[in-house]
Amino acid sequence: MTAQSLAKPMGRYRWGICALLFFVITINYIDRQVIGVLKPVIESEMGWSEVDYGNIVTAFQLSYGVGLLLVGRWLDAVGTRKGMAIAIALWSLAAALHSVARTVFQFVLVRMALGVAESAGYPGAVKSIAEWFPRRERALAMGFLNAGANVGVVLTPIIGITIAGIYGWQAAFLVTGLLGLVLLVIWLRFFRQPADHAGLTGEERDWIEQDGEQMAQEPLKWRDALRQRQAWYFICGKFFTDPVWYLFLFWLPDFLAKTQGMELFPKGDSGILATIGPALIGVYLLADIGSIAGGWLSSSLIARGWSVNRARKTTLFAAACLAVPLVTVASVPSSLVAVLLIGLGTAAHQAFSSNIFTMIADLYPRNAVATIAGMGGLAGSIGGILIAQATGWTLELTGSYVPIVIYAGMAYLIAFLCIHLIVPRMEPVTVNEGA
Repeated sequence: MTAQSLAKPMGRYRWGICALLFFVITINYIDRQVIGVLKPVIESEMGWSEVDYGNIVTAFQLSYGVGLLLVGRWLDAVGTRKGMAIAIALWSLAAALHSVARTVFQFVLVRMALGVAESAGYPGAVKSIAEWFPRRERALAMGFLNAGANVGVVLTPIIGITIAGIYGWQAAFLVTGLLGLVLLVIWLRFFRQPADHAGLTGEERDWIEQDGEQMAQEPLKWRDALRQRQAWYFICGKFFTDPVWYLFLFWLPDFLAKTQGMELFPKGDSGILATIGPALIGVYLLADIGSIAGGWLSSSLIARGWSVNRARKTTLFAAACLAVPLVTVASVPSSLVAVLLIGLGTAAHQAFSSNIFTMIADLYPRNAVATIAGMGGLAGSIGGILIAQATGWTLELTGSYVPIVIYAGMAYLIAFLCIHLIVPRMEPVTVNEGA
């Protein structure tokens, strides 16, 4: 039976798995983002300089990047259920340990532990999408999954600021670590491979397997991947665009405080959430829209008969254009305009990200997906390290965000150009003989 002749199945269990992966990424982002939301408070209490904070962010990025390179191939070898369970347990413990850190060095150590453990999140989630969805639905599923990052960032100021305001910043890290342990129990209860899942109907299983994709006999080796131009599209795309996302994650509260005069904690009758809290919620709600819309657009174009190559790249180009207005955000006089521009930028990033992640499964066998995701993730973390150092030193020396946001606005057009030049036509890779 051909893919075209299959009707959509009655079963929707695959979307339940997508919801579970959504929560995995949500908790993953809450754990890493708390420090950015509470930066003004911790910085004041600890006496950090901008360079100190830049070094703490760099420690996370470095360990996260190295972890991605190692964990991606490890996940392809041990499988997503076992590998993700181990990772969730470890990153929850690392998140809780932030509560006992007192020096810059101690924060560096716990951030490094968190980075290594959390590096399994995206490679494992992308691999799971490739296992649970046919090609025509992957971008949409990836869009919903990617929205978990935005929801995590939206929830972080609500959880972090509220708990820190009542019980102190240490309690915020303890609570987020506990959320991860709850997630671990749910993961072990519900996640299986499609072939092993009792809740999956035969009809839905046929729908998932409609593309007839082959599995590679052996895990993809890094040296072999580096010889393939298809791997380099993702490596370059992540290197240029991930730094912008990390800039949003770790400096956005500080950016809003310094350029728009917003405050973290309320004063007088301003309510539980400070002005920065609602601003962050607005930014990442727009990012949610971008993530789902980006996944929907390319999936819809494919359903209308467009080639995968044309559909994915049209969506990437549209997202890249949407990010360009970020170049002006440091100098706009209105807080509302600043929040809207940043929201458009995060929406553009998530639409772009959903599609370049999905392209891995378009080009590689399912048991090579996490390896490529990890390699690109390392490149993105290297870019994140560079933006952390550049931002820390730029602020220390000039106090201005202008050079940083100019790069943020242009990064996606640069990445799109690289992707199109590297893979002008999306031709799947043959890793080795299919099993």
